[in-house]
Amino acid sequence: MAVLQIRRTEDADVPVVACFVQYLLDELSGATMPGDAAVLEPIARDLLQSGDAIGLLARWGETPVGVMMLNPCAAIYAGGRFGEISELFVLPEWRSKGVAAELLKAATTLGAKMGWKRLEVGAPNQPEWSRTLDFYCDNGFDEVGPRLRRLI
Repeated sequence: MAVLQIRRTEDADVPVVACFVQYLLDELSGATMPGDAAVLEPIARDLLQSGDAIGLLARWGETPVGVMMLNPCAAIYAGGRFGEISELFVLPEWRSKGVAAELLKAATTLGAKMGWKRLEVGAPNQPEWSRTLDFYCDNGFDEVGPRLRRLI
């Protein structure tokens, strides 16, 4: 009988990671900027192999159903080292089945082992993505305001 398993990604998982991140980008953009997961593969491989990112993969038996990417960070305000969730994607047919919550539990356990003081995440635009914000708040996150960016 298949069960949900969460594990760190391996080299062989890079195509799945890239594909799921592309699904996420397509969903967030409303597919107005469709991309190619193959373009993301070398980026994912580089970040994962360098340790600049950590991937967690959710599988139901042999079937990948979700992915979470974490970035090790550090800041004085955060009390030192912490983790940032940069991407979280669960296949639509697997949503509301506890997959994302299990990925969060695995990230929390991993973060504790790494000495992280907290996990942070940037929620997508509100109110369009209010369900995402509600999910994080329901799972112990506090809303602290929007995140901004400047491209360089």
